[in-house]
Amino acid sequence: MERNQMRRQLALMRQSFFDQGFLDEQFIQLEELQDDANPNFVEEVVTLYYRDSSRLILNIDQALERNPLDFNKLDNYMHQFKGSSTSIGAKKVKAECTQFREYCKAGNSEGCMRTFQQLKKEYAILKRKLEAFFQQARQAGPLETACRSRN
Repeated sequence: MERNQMRRQLALMRQSFFDQGFLDEQFIQLEELQDDANPNFVEEVVTLYYRDSSRLILNIDQALERNPLDFNKLDNYMHQFKGSSTSIGAKKVKAECTQFREYCKAGNSEGCMRTFQQLKKEYAILKRKLEAFFQQARQAGPLETACRSRN
């Protein structure tokens, strides 16, 4: 495939993440930190997010198996997870984190369980989408249009 065509497809793929609500403005801010000295900065940050957050998911899964549920512990785990998700602009994941925390505050175990399942689904979907995006980005080479203008 021609490089310019790959770049156009990449730009459309990236835009779809925003149009579909998977990413927010924070992702753009990460892109603005990427430069010639750190050409893979965004991919590295996202990779670290998925590596570190997998531990939090495991902790939350284990905490949800306990009876009775420790809502304070669950809320603390989810607070960390929400912060990490916010840092990469994972909009749908962040929204599920917020809902989960509301259920923790209300002591609603069923709401926590249901929301956590949805959170894991959104997390996995975004991971697949970003992995495909970064793979295609490596094939296309540097994409100058990935950052908005700084006017």
